[in-house]
Amino acid sequence: MVLRDKGAEQSWQTFKDAFQRAQELSIPRCKKPSEKGKRPACLSQDLLVKVKGKKELHWQFRQDWVFWEEHRDTAWLGRDEVRKAKAPLELNQARDAKNNKKGFYRHVNQKKMARKKMKKKENK
Repeated sequence: MVLRDKGAEQSWQTFKDAFQRAQELSIPRCKKPSEKGKRPACLSQDLLVKVKGKKELHWQFRQDWVFWEEHRDTAWLGRDEVRKAKAPLELNQARDAKNNKKGFYRHVNQKKMARKKMKKKENK
């Protein structure tokens, strides 16, 4: 992918699309038929709603509609809950790796390939 002949905006859009594709490959997602139903596997529906609320509160804080303390507390709780939700997922992946080594190494290699692709695209 050569970005020399393209303008800054087109180059940025190309890089952003490639980055998002690689990111989607490296994050395990729940498989649902609808595009809207895809979410990170560690996030339950209620946690997903809280994260969206956190994003909305951040936007309101930037508009000076919400005080810093409220924004800080919500952001801290959101990060804490996401971290706690990711822990069992990673533990289950580690536990499954003992029983199903092929699947685990396939997952790890897929993440490696996504990272390699990102490094190649960043260097170009």
